[in-house]
Amino acid sequence: MQLSAYRPVLAVPDARLGLLLGLFIRIPLFAGGVLLTLHVVNALHRSYGAAGLVTSAATVAIAVSGPWRGRLLDRRGLRRVVLPSLIVQAVCWSIAPWVDYWWLMGLAAMAGLFVVPTFSIVRQIIINAVPQEQRRTALSLDSVATELSFMAGPALGVWAATVWDTAWAILVFEWLSIVAGTVLWVLNPRLRGDHDASAETPAPPRREWLGLPLFAVLAAAAASTVVLSGSDVSIIASLRALGAQQHIGWVLALWAFGSVLGGVVYGAWHRSVSVFWLLGGLALATAPVALATDLPVLVLLLVVSGIFCAPTITATVDHLSRIVPERARGEAMGWHGSSMTAGAALGAPVAGFAIDGGGWPAGFVSVSVAGLLVAVVGAIVVTRRRGHGPASRSGDAATSTGADPGAAPRRDAVSHAIGT
Repeated sequence: MQLSAYRPVLAVPDARLGLLLGLFIRIPLFAGGVLLTLHVVNALHRSYGAAGLVTSAATVAIAVSGPWRGRLLDRRGLRRVVLPSLIVQAVCWSIAPWVDYWWLMGLAAMAGLFVVPTFSIVRQIIINAVPQEQRRTALSLDSVATELSFMAGPALGVWAATVWDTAWAILVFEWLSIVAGTVLWVLNPRLRGDHDASAETPAPPRREWLGLPLFAVLAAAAASTVVLSGSDVSIIASLRALGAQQHIGWVLALWAFGSVLGGVVYGAWHRSVSVFWLLGGLALATAPVALATDLPVLVLLLVVSGIFCAPTITATVDHLSRIVPERARGEAMGWHGSSMTAGAALGAPVAGFAIDGGGWPAGFVSVSVAGLLVAVVGAIVVTRRRGHGPASRSGDAATSTGADPGAAPRRDAVSHAIGT
């Protein structure tokens, strides 16, 4: 492990800009999700189930918008995509805090459909800013920044809800997101090397890159969030069963800290690791949490499992960026985000039904089995395709193993990236 690997990445102005923009954009985003739930329950006097429906409506809209908005980024460029989103966001979130339940659901869904594709944009900024051999390190920093945003955003949202009325808190944090998007629009950072070329240059046909290697990476991305969102539900259930419900906040923070630690180590590691090996590690490290008998053991096992979170997400983004042509990267990143959103939406009910049937340990086991199954199948598919020669047709010249073309020949590098 070489922490000095971060120095040349942080020395690149565009990389620093992408990381700072990521923090600036994601903190209010994560805060807004918590505030929306609190607003439905406390101000509109609805159930948590009703709050979940509002969140689900926005989540489905975001998942649908990902590939569509990403393709527009490829075709029309950042400014022409972000400006309409900012207008829709400003209208929706200026009205939504003050309306009743059903109007709130509709406005949240509309805002989700026209959301600024910030995760995709930030990752493209970072990918374009650094040489290929530094890409994994840079994306690891982005994953760490995402985890820090996840730790700070909900805490700030809960704090704001205790200080202000939830309607005003939603207005403030959603407008902070709009301001962040406006900064992004004004700066208009580079998303690809041919930034000066016409934005109307057609993207390559999907048949050139939308194939089995991409689907395998998307499946890994979805499976990773199945494990993570299912673990989230299982953590809450386990703490309630252990009589430690009041510790939910700091336990989740320590889990995220494990992910930060793993992201830092992976970014400084001397070689890449297969996305399917990392997904398998995440699944295998999550399953033993079911054996915890008290709070200290539970926390320790969660920190260990968290170590695999950021590296797995980083590996999916890195791998995807190498098997997709640069001109189609926006749409591919959109598919990646939608896959992770779908996995998150699936993981919670899978764990929930397992918990209903077998107690909180079954929640951890169920999502671990799902993640391990995808990891094994994906590794087999990649191995078989590697036996038949390179599968990638991207400009990065990566093979189906995700090999890092910028690494030394003796390094059999296999690559990766998170993103509310």
